[in-house]
Amino acid sequence: MTKKITTALVALLLVVPTASHAALKNTSLEPTLAILDTAIDTSLPSFKGKIIQEVCLLERGPCPNGSTYMEGPGAASMPANFITKNGFDHGTQMTYLALANNPNMKVLFIRIIGNNPDGIRQVATEAAVYNALQWVIDNKDKYNIKAVTMAQASSNWVAGSDYCPKTPITQSKIQTLVASNIPVFLPAGNDFNYEKLRWPACLPESIAVGATMPTKAVAVYTNYDPKLIDFFALGTTTTYGPGNVKLPIAGTSASIQAAAASWIAVSSAKPSLTYNQVYDLISKTSTPTSNSKIKGGKLINLEGALNG
Repeated sequence: MTKKITTALVALLLVVPTASHAALKNTSLEPTLAILDTAIDTSLPSFKGKIIQEVCLLERGPCPNGSTYMEGPGAASMPANFITKNGFDHGTQMTYLALANNPNMKVLFIRIIGNNPDGIRQVATEAAVYNALQWVIDNKDKYNIKAVTMAQASSNWVAGSDYCPKTPITQSKIQTLVASNIPVFLPAGNDFNYEKLRWPACLPESIAVGATMPTKAVAVYTNYDPKLIDFFALGTTTTYGPGNVKLPIAGTSASIQAAAASWIAVSSAKPSLTYNQVYDLISKTSTPTSNSKIKGGKLINLEGALNG
């Protein structure tokens, strides 16, 4: 299945601030991955010189400056006593995995998850997701953004009757990014559901990624829809969180970081390829993967794609 670029866009419903703030410029022209997630501890040694910008775009809960919008150093951070609780360490872990899979890129981190005064995590809203995606669209050239991962925006539509609603708010932004040759990688979900993906991974414009084990077999927890899944990548592995603490992880959120990092490596090595050509190359050079219930999965083979 090739996900072709579409330029049919839906009317925009929300507005994101576009004022220019002081920021590092991507003068190296290294490709950049935009990670939309919880929060980040930028003090990890492996992050040195790699985090090109931090952004906070929230609908619920304040950014460090007390508002719902902030750019610049510290914008995506949280107090040390909060960042290791309630899943806020997730963003640091995802950033580590992305850079571990491709150290030849930068990361732009956008915090989309707020917290209450006690540090309790708020729910990601579609408005926050929309605004973050719009920020990426507005700043894609400035930061040389080549891919987006969005692990914290998924909703469990798999259990409902309205499977994969085509909401114009989010879908239009993904369409715009794809039309600019920027793929949006989304986790299939970890619900042990072998018929449906989580939203918005189920949207046809997204690149939906399932998880594999270190053995290269499909992880039993990964969601799967044979009509909508695109690729598989390693989801059960180890990572590092706030304070540079080594942690185990298992989930399709980890898989999208590996997949996006691989896409950027391939598109950087083969700059003449179009979006669809990169997709097709990764697809045809993938390694077959399966488990007892899921057959025909495509595990990304970076070496094969680079040599393809």
